[in-house]
Amino acid sequence: MNAERQKTVAFAVCGSFCTLGAAVPQAARLAAEGWRVLPVMSFAAAGTDTRFGSAAGWKARLAAAAGHEVLDTLTAVEPLGPQKLADALVIAPCTGATLARLAAGLSDTPVTLAAKSLLRVGCPVVVAVSTNDGLSGSGENMARLMQRKGYYFVPYGQDDPQNKPHSLKADLELVPETLSQALDGRQIQPVLLQRPLSPH
Repeated sequence: MNAERQKTVAFAVCGSFCTLGAAVPQAARLAAEGWRVLPVMSFAAAGTDTRFGSAAGWKARLAAAAGHEVLDTLTAVEPLGPQKLADALVIAPCTGATLARLAAGLSDTPVTLAAKSLLRVGCPVVVAVSTNDGLSGSGENMARLMQRKGYYFVPYGQDDPQNKPHSLKADLELVPETLSQALDGRQIQPVLLQRPLSPH
């Protein structure tokens, strides 16, 4: 990484609550690798208590991992692109609902507005899918984003093909490498993993 200027990444989490335990450490990993990390939470992630943990608990864990307070409002994320506050956005996990919003061009959540804000100034958006209908309803939205400039996918595969045959999950361990290549304008390959992933 260029020592003259510390790179900054916005790291967004959505409401795939069963994946947050694997996603949040990736924010800490990027910080440990020298990134300045700005954490972002969707409305669902920031406001929903589930059996996987409380919203306040996840917010505190993400803030601690990133070393920065969480951005969870539209007004907090809108300046990311125009004020050049970040070089890229990572969405990990990215739910089917967020995929649909991005594909439709909607910017009505902190995560989707962060994407719009950074795409408008040519910064990459790295998508780590986690959705039970990736090979069903969300498949067309993934395909639409793959055709658009600025979007890059963390390699993904089926995580439980017997019990959840439509489910897709990104290998979050590949977030840093995907981000690095995205900043150079390259999609990491292969996108489709040829090895099994652990179930959610």
